[in-house]
Amino acid sequence: MNRELEKFIRVYLSLEQAYDTSGYLRPTLHAFKDEYVRAVKDGLQSVLRSRDLSIEEYERLTDIEFENSDSLYDYLNGLYEYLFLGGESQPVPPN
Repeated sequence: MNRELEKFIRVYLSLEQAYDTSGYLRPTLHAFKDEYVRAVKDGLQSVLRSRDLSIEEYERLTDIEFENSDSLYDYLNGLYEYLFLGGESQPVPPN
């Protein structure tokens, strides 16, 4: 995981932010410089391909627990679709 993605996850997908689906996340990300947006996209693509982000590491970054890695990667895949492929709704992590 690159540092841009790590920072994005820590700041915008933390427990306090992740359940806010009011629609600010995508425009907030895309308001940053293109280099940052591209780094977040590349980092997320890399994590989705390699599946090297553990549920423990994700919890350390966000304080959000996932039952297993499949549920984490389903969420991250939905997040990628929402942020970069025009997905209609922002996914919500489990409660």
